[in-house]
Amino acid sequence: MAVGTESGSGGVAESAPSTPMSAMTTTPISARSVRWESDMPDIEEGGGGLERPLLRRRGTNTTSQMAIVGANVCPIESLDYELVENEVYKQDWRSRGKLQIFHYQILKWVLALLVGLIVGLIGFFNNIAVENIAGFKLLLTTNLMLQNRYKAAFLWFISCNAMLAAAAAALCAYFGPAAAGSGIPEVKAYLNGVDAPSILAPSTLFVKIVGSIFGVSAGFVLGKEGPMVHTGACVASFLGQGGSRKYGFTWNWLRWRSALLWRTFSTTAVAAMVLRSLIEYCRSGNCGLFGKGGLIMFDVSSQVTSYTTMDLAAVVLLAIVGGLLGALFNFLLNRILRVYSYINEKGAPYKIILTVVISLVTSCCSFGLPWLTACTPCPPELAASGHCPTIGRSGNFKNFRCPPGQYNAMASLFLNTNDDAIRNLFSGGTESEFGVPMLLAFFTAVYSLGLVTYGVAVPSGLFIPVILSGASFGRLLGKLLGALTGLDTGLFALLGAASFLGGTMRMTVSVCVILLELTNDLLLLPLIMLVLLVSKTVADCFNKGVYEQMVRMKGLPYLEAHAEPCMRSLVAGDVVSAPLIAFSSVESVGTVVDTLRRTGHNGFPVIEDAPFAPEPELCGLVLRSHLLVLLRAKTFTADRVKTGAAEVFRKLAPFDFAKPGSGKGLTVDDLDLTEEEMAMYVDLHPIANRSPYTVVENMSLAKAAVLFRQLGLRHMCVVPRTPGRPPVVGILTRHDFMPGYIRGLFPNVLRE
Repeated sequence: MAVGTESGSGGVAESAPSTPMSAMTTTPISARSVRWESDMPDIEEGGGGLERPLLRRRGTNTTSQMAIVGANVCPIESLDYELVENEVYKQDWRSRGKLQIFHYQILKWVLALLVGLIVGLIGFFNNIAVENIAGFKLLLTTNLMLQNRYKAAFLWFISCNAMLAAAAAALCAYFGPAAAGSGIPEVKAYLNGVDAPSILAPSTLFVKIVGSIFGVSAGFVLGKEGPMVHTGACVASFLGQGGSRKYGFTWNWLRWRSALLWRTFSTTAVAAMVLRSLIEYCRSGNCGLFGKGGLIMFDVSSQVTSYTTMDLAAVVLLAIVGGLLGALFNFLLNRILRVYSYINEKGAPYKIILTVVISLVTSCCSFGLPWLTACTPCPPELAASGHCPTIGRSGNFKNFRCPPGQYNAMASLFLNTNDDAIRNLFSGGTESEFGVPMLLAFFTAVYSLGLVTYGVAVPSGLFIPVILSGASFGRLLGKLLGALTGLDTGLFALLGAASFLGGTMRMTVSVCVILLELTNDLLLLPLIMLVLLVSKTVADCFNKGVYEQMVRMKGLPYLEAHAEPCMRSLVAGDVVSAPLIAFSSVESVGTVVDTLRRTGHNGFPVIEDAPFAPEPELCGLVLRSHLLVLLRAKTFTADRVKTGAAEVFRKLAPFDFAKPGSGKGLTVDDLDLTEEEMAMYVDLHPIANRSPYTVVENMSLAKAAVLFRQLGLRHMCVVPRTPGRPPVVGILTRHDFMPGYIRGLFPNVLRE
């Protein structure tokens, strides 16, 4: 993802340098409230610092939010969350009867049920596919090991992993570049109002599902939970927008305004019920090698009701170290991804080669490290029951060339699916199962592999690598502090995973809920809350969360909840750019078409002027997409007169102005207009938003930024504070609130 062209007609496209306002020859309004970098030395030296303009505006802005991670540079725009209250909108609601309104409400819940059902089926399919593909690979590897055919087992293991990795990378590199990674940063930015091409495309959905299956089955230290978030968003977008015009697969009965898509979060319950029902069916042996996977339920059953002072001290120590290691993880991941970006920019073949190389390294670690681990005798009670060692199935005690009655602890973690490895680490009452040297080696390997794996061209999540690293570290610390605390090592593993999640992702509330759902133990709530708060606080002292870093590296213009300090010294009028491009309420067709061809703006002010108004006044705001629909309908007149909404509705219906589904939308090149039609006029009143959001030019830029984000706007009109001037000073868009853009215009504004 990369820099975009989102702009209103008062703003400048992000990929182009900004043009200074011609009126900016005097001191701006906000000059007296700004602190300056070089004024005080001049004053002390008597150099006449007060004679210079205080707020110097740079003539050009060269800042650009180029994507460091990802593929090619592509345009980024904002989403239209604002209700466009024009005549088309009003006519739409006036024409609806009670039956249509009831039908509209029903369709919202139909969409919710469909999204939940489909996402649940996809989740079930992912689990079945992963456990069968990975299970078949591991089962054949184990069988070859039992026959003492170690070289054949290694070749089979490493070849399967490399082929699966290459297949996943090829899908991402050639068919769905936006499907690489977890997708959570993209979804996070989309919910913030950022719309980048292909984020929710059908091709991305397909590659996300298949590529995630291949990547997890290839033995990478990654998870499928992050990609499932992106998958659910793709499904909701595909259904809610009526399919895809690009692939010729559309329907009208399920389309409505995209703002209502976010009510589909109620589908979580439906997806969980569908997935749980299918998992219970598979546990009866009807799904091949499917074991205990699915919702990754790790039943800790700690039965912890009280804690001693030493217990709490050990937990706080765990949280502090986990926060430090989580911050270090984010720092190293940032550096590694910058290196990967140079490789990925060379093209698809290099992406595949990088993925296969990481696969070979992972396979060598998974197969090689167990050879360095000594065999451990099985516990007598488990050996007698036949549960140790586990042969021909998943379990805690992998044989791996050990004599009968013994197991290899490292193989029990590496030669297993990631879900089973976490389940082994979380298991309680198994203090002697994993030794200190083995846990240290496993933690080092998983921590390192998680860093180098995220960023390759494979759908990959960070939850599983972080949980694996944290669980192994927590269990290791629990072994070292075993004499000082009475907490179980399995509980330490869970709390270690919580500390790493808090240190890397910084999402305390959601992570707490996730861990409680995974462990099914409410008694752990106080300890988990303590660990998450401490680890997040420690990690925040060093850097931001991993997803915040990813959003910034991908060049997505994300608006934070709080305004940047540099915005407090500026006002709205300081950042708008000239010349302002606006339309008259009844405009020449040729002027509209020429403007659409020459600019990349998506919003244009509409000015009511003579003979329709005694003085120029702001009539509203019109969107590019609505202009294109109106021009294609050719509701033109030979004279410059108002036609009203009735003329528009003779050729168009309100639904024609709805946001198109995924795929190519209407462009200015699709218009087929003659020279005679270009000389005619078109009335913009019916499609103009008569009540656009406006702010006065002397409003604090920080205050305007908060309003812009909270209202989910795409365009914000800036109006003059004094009469006798043009009715609109400019338009603020998402790009105008970006810190890099602001500092590019005013390099001498200090951070407060």
